[in-house]
Amino acid sequence: MPFLPICKEDLEERGWEYVDVVVVSADAYVDHPSFGHAVVSRLFEHEGLRVAILPQPNWRDDLRDFKKLGKPRLFFAVSSGMDSMVNHYTANKRLRHDDAFTPGGRAGFRPDYAVYVYTKILKTLYPETPVIIGGLESSLRRIAHYDYWQNKIKPSILFETGADLLVYGMGEKPLKEIVRLCKKGVPIANMNSVPQTAFITSKGKIPKNKIWEDLYLSSFEDCVKDKQVQFKNFRLFETETNKMYGKRIIQDTENSSIVVNPPYPPFAYGELDESFEYPYMRAPHPRYKKRGPIPAFEMIKFSINSHRGCFGGCSFCAINAHQGKFIASRSKESILREVEIVTKMEGFAGTISDLGGPSANMYRMGGTDKSRCEKCARPSCIFPKICNNLNTSHQELLSLYREIRNHPKVKHLFIGSGVRYDLLLQETDDKELKKDHETYAKELIAHHVSGRLKVAPEHTSSPVLQLMRKPSFELFHQFKSLFDKECARIEKKQQIIPYFISSHPGCTEADMAELALETKQLGFRLEQVQDFTPTPLTIATEMYHAELGPDNKPLYVAKKPEQKKAQQRFFFWYIPENRPWIRETLERLRMGKVSRLLLSRTQNSQEEIYLPSKDKNRKTNSAETRVGLKGRNRGNGSNHRERRR
Repeated sequence: MPFLPICKEDLEERGWEYVDVVVVSADAYVDHPSFGHAVVSRLFEHEGLRVAILPQPNWRDDLRDFKKLGKPRLFFAVSSGMDSMVNHYTANKRLRHDDAFTPGGRAGFRPDYAVYVYTKILKTLYPETPVIIGGLESSLRRIAHYDYWQNKIKPSILFETGADLLVYGMGEKPLKEIVRLCKKGVPIANMNSVPQTAFITSKGKIPKNKIWEDLYLSSFEDCVKDKQVQFKNFRLFETETNKMYGKRIIQDTENSSIVVNPPYPPFAYGELDESFEYPYMRAPHPRYKKRGPIPAFEMIKFSINSHRGCFGGCSFCAINAHQGKFIASRSKESILREVEIVTKMEGFAGTISDLGGPSANMYRMGGTDKSRCEKCARPSCIFPKICNNLNTSHQELLSLYREIRNHPKVKHLFIGSGVRYDLLLQETDDKELKKDHETYAKELIAHHVSGRLKVAPEHTSSPVLQLMRKPSFELFHQFKSLFDKECARIEKKQQIIPYFISSHPGCTEADMAELALETKQLGFRLEQVQDFTPTPLTIATEMYHAELGPDNKPLYVAKKPEQKKAQQRFFFWYIPENRPWIRETLERLRMGKVSRLLLSRTQNSQEEIYLPSKDKNRKTNSAETRVGLKGRNRGNGSNHRERRR
């Protein structure tokens, strides 16, 4: 099966005088199931439509790119690919100089707020042709949201773009229904009852629906006026998104109303197979050969996706709002068929670089009693503790690992996705389950680590971890001990690579200093740290904006560039130019013990090992400075001293 058309010449080769759908993407065209525009386009093709792709159109010139495929018979489908703002800017709002989804990794081929820009252009050129928006950028902006880049509350992207319909989350089911209705002659303007879509209507003229219960959020205007109103809105929204069967959500914006229909039920086991078995070319379009490789493709071309969704519910992560907390697993048979395909790809040398999803070891996991899941609105199935209804067996995943690594053409099967070690350290009286977790951990370490295993404890401070919805750092200690012992037993030199976040709401300089010390004393010299980036539709972003904790109490938030930089500097205690600043800062914070051990010339002080997360008797500098005075974001200088007196 050839690549899908991307230009007029491609249409002529097929003898097409028109197309039914034009898919517009801010990513370069890579025909692979890991790229959303490819999945959507192949779905339309599978449904019998003529589809063409317009990848990375030039929005700066005379707009000829937007005209070259002509007007589609049915609609335009617009996506930014990955979020264009995260793609363009660092957490400090500095412009990035590369783009992993563009040939040669070159930046500058997508606009800021790509969905907005593309849709506005299409609505100007083809005012009578419907535009459907979707993908991550649209999905996370379906209601009023805090925009970090402009530092303000923005209305639903539907209101700003004037798009006719928004598909949120994993779009296969709603898109198939939209195509079915189009074939029946139903105008997109009349498609107001398709699950997992959102649309805009006149204020007070909400279409009646006997199936769904309605939840009215406070208006966009009220959210702009009061941060607490926006915070409350999000809490209501999050509750609905974490339900298996949520309410229809309605929010007024000026003289309009945004209507967000509830999602489809989660994918059943194997229901996802079709999306991964379309006739992909599994390569970038040939037009890009002279421009260089596409880094994002090079990273994943020999990897396999086993499932979608994540029930971790981390407060800084938008996966719940986009993919959902219920795990959608491909069938074992489908995955093995893809293994066969991958082993025959050009350049395959025997290594499958990854098999996983958002969290690698959640495959086939879900509630044992589905009726309990139907009534549950918890954002996380594993925080503050693992739900007793959650099946955490790794048996099916282990069986899959074993079969793949025994494939005659597979030399290595590595797990590159992050692993949730708290699932392996679950407290349980079930001996079989304990054995299951132990077996998975041992086989993972023995066979599936490419020298480094990625895990994400995110922080060491218990109060910060509570705000993150992450388990105690004590579990990381346990897992590292298990990992080191097992590596020694099998005589393999392997490393754990822990990921941490600085400047998360509620995190202080004292927290970061203790994190730096604890990781140093564990033998880590960290080379990079992720500064917290507020992205729409996460509780952490709303905490950042409102400077409120989940309990509605004022919360310290590092917002100023110097505050954020200060938190990161503790990571790099080993850089000589940072040492005077660290010493002065820790003296100010009255953290002499931490200063002495952190700035010692040895990796671990032979005289003393101090792990703050294990010291139950310590005075928590972080707890005393976590709350902002009267809800205001105070600076990071003398205010720490002020609050400690």
